[in-house]
Amino acid sequence: MQIQTSGLLNCQVRYFWTTSFIIFLNGDLYDVFSCEFGTNFAYLSSPELYSYTEGPEFLLNRKCFEEEFRIHVSDDKWTELDVSQHRAHAMRLLDGLEVITREKRLKVARAILYMAQGTFAECSSEAEVQQWMRYNIFLLLDVGTFTALVELLNMEVDNSAACSSAVRKPAISLADSTDLRVLLNIMYLMVETIQQEDPADSPEWRATRETFKTELGSPLYNNEPISVMLFGMVTKFCSGHAPHFPMKKVLLLLWKSILFTLGGFEQLQNIKVRKREHLRLPPLPEDSIRVIRSMRAASPPASASDLIEQQQKRARREHKSLTKQDNLDAFNEKDPYKSDDPREDEDDNDDNDNSMEVEPFPMERDEVMPPPIPHPPSERVNFPKGLPWAPKVREKDIEHFLESSRSKFIGYTLGNDTDTVVGLPRPIHESIRTLKQHKYISIAEIQIAKEDEFQKTPLSGGEEDVEMCSTELLYQGILPSLPQYMIALLKILLAAAPTSKAKTDSINILADVLPEEMPTTVLQSMKLGVDVNRHKEIIVKAISAILLLLLKHFKLNHIYQFEYMAQHLVFANCIPLILKFFNQNIMSYITAKNSISVLDFPYCVVHDLPELTAESLEAGDINQFCWRNLFSCINLLRILNKLTKWKHSRTMMLVVFKSAPILKRALKVKQAMMQLYVLKLLKVQTKYLGRQWRKSNMKTMSAIYQKVRHRLNDDWAYGNDLDARPWDFQAEECALRANIERFNSRRYDNNQSNPDFLPVDNCLQSVLGQRVDLPEDFQMNYDLWLEREVFSKPISWEELLQ
Repeated sequence: MQIQTSGLLNCQVRYFWTTSFIIFLNGDLYDVFSCEFGTNFAYLSSPELYSYTEGPEFLLNRKCFEEEFRIHVSDDKWTELDVSQHRAHAMRLLDGLEVITREKRLKVARAILYMAQGTFAECSSEAEVQQWMRYNIFLLLDVGTFTALVELLNMEVDNSAACSSAVRKPAISLADSTDLRVLLNIMYLMVETIQQEDPADSPEWRATRETFKTELGSPLYNNEPISVMLFGMVTKFCSGHAPHFPMKKVLLLLWKSILFTLGGFEQLQNIKVRKREHLRLPPLPEDSIRVIRSMRAASPPASASDLIEQQQKRARREHKSLTKQDNLDAFNEKDPYKSDDPREDEDDNDDNDNSMEVEPFPMERDEVMPPPIPHPPSERVNFPKGLPWAPKVREKDIEHFLESSRSKFIGYTLGNDTDTVVGLPRPIHESIRTLKQHKYISIAEIQIAKEDEFQKTPLSGGEEDVEMCSTELLYQGILPSLPQYMIALLKILLAAAPTSKAKTDSINILADVLPEEMPTTVLQSMKLGVDVNRHKEIIVKAISAILLLLLKHFKLNHIYQFEYMAQHLVFANCIPLILKFFNQNIMSYITAKNSISVLDFPYCVVHDLPELTAESLEAGDINQFCWRNLFSCINLLRILNKLTKWKHSRTMMLVVFKSAPILKRALKVKQAMMQLYVLKLLKVQTKYLGRQWRKSNMKTMSAIYQKVRHRLNDDWAYGNDLDARPWDFQAEECALRANIERFNSRRYDNNQSNPDFLPVDNCLQSVLGQRVDLPEDFQMNYDLWLEREVFSKPISWEELLQ
């Protein structure tokens, strides 16, 4: 049987199955985000699902499939059968999942997993494996495999015997989660493969994909979306009741489920455009995705001591003056800047950040830098000479400017009036006209105004028309336990962070990577060490992507949904956790080589593996950078930006935790997108860092001016803002929390409605005409009740009539 291949599969790429494939194919890091966050790109399945310790299980899956295949079919190959025979055997395997015996059920599940892995033993190339993966997975979905897997997963999650056995074990290994890992592997491969659109897909496959997407985001599985069930597994794992759960696979499946059902960044952009049109708001001033794609990395700031040292070296060597630095995109020059060392002490006033080492970091030298890859003309946005972002102004900024101008020139104020300019000088008129030209009204402002109106007029405001989209269904599902979900994710993130130290009370996230028998040779120990570090990096990547996707989708769906999640992240110490994550040698983290390419799936099952040596493991793979870690760093920076934007108290937390030197060291990563979000975080706190800091960091100030969007009337560089008031964290957060609680109570709490707003029936005839169902014991004792309550009590008719 021949399967039509897509254009991407015909590339015959060797083993670039990771995000680095996208990098070198498109030459732009932002395409990693387009891929990871679900745009229309036929992205090959990631090998990050499997740990290297699971390598021997590939052959075990094949053996289970072939035994079942020979019994029911023949000695023919799977790839030689027709569609009807494929479907018949898939149905037989699905029936085998319903047997009572656990061993038999596991064997059938492994056979199904081998199908989802592309029946690789009959394939000669990785592209062919990918073809059969896609075909087999759509076949498995068509016969109803996913629903059966969800039921089995629920059964394994509720298996109290396995949980209690794992709790009692002193050391948990890969063998304790075998059943769960097999089920999660199949489910992940199905979600990850089906969510990728391929132009070569048939109309039936496209319809199947849309149906599966709707079902995955609807409360069809135990009356809740699949993501809610996975969140429950995360909290159960963190509570210590199920330490054997393979948390990396759970988090990867949760991430891909959210990505598939809610949509990625381009879908978010399209939804935002449609919502603005629906609310009759002006279109967006630019496409942020295209703007960031066109950005170039800037030179990172050097400390004063580094500049002095460079001057001395150049004077001794060439007796030439200090030359102007080029952008770091020009990889043909040696980078003069040094790597950082987080172990050095940081002074309170970081006037001269001397936290850089004397020797340049080896990965920053020109000999390891990949040459700049030319971008296609269609991918580049041709901006006029100037700033990349159009400036924005809020309505609040215009009101504040007018109030201060009136007080200064006239001596009176007019409240929220932004139209009356009588008595003001002509330059003020021109300033107001310029401000109004750049006024930007966000969707969040409209939502807040509507919510205030609902709260003020609960009776006359009418019913709110809530669109039951996938985001709304997910929020309703996780709302009762959202604080516990956020705490659990941050606990796992803390345990996986490279800066975290091993503690006895921390959770064990290595249950699905440690083998039953610990390594006995140096080579095995090195391989396990790489596997453990890779395992932690993947967990950080998945959690950062989950949090960022949820924040962005909730913010677009309703601002108070976003604020509810963001506030609980802040209460769970997410801000210091992310800063702690970045308080490390960030260049070492970006350039870490914790992967063994020849052991990645599907390369390891198609090709003959070379002999691994300690030298080859130490050298790592061929990639110059770990795009997985760069992806995680940018996600965490974006999360930090979303938590602190327009929140004075949270911005002050950045200042109190001394984030400026930590963020400044992160600017040495030569990637425009990461630099942009670091500069945003530095911009919001610049006014609080003091004049000496600004004077000593003029390169950073210039980079902020060049790359970050300007808000007119924002005195970010001078510290003259009236918002620089005393830090009152409690009052600001309590006011926000009250608004969130009112929103959640009004929209989602149907049982606790305000009795003052309930309708009252004042008509005597309708009240007396209502049928009242009396209890049976009252009807039996009705005569006794009349005697005791009516006849035996005297009635004063005169008082009653008065």
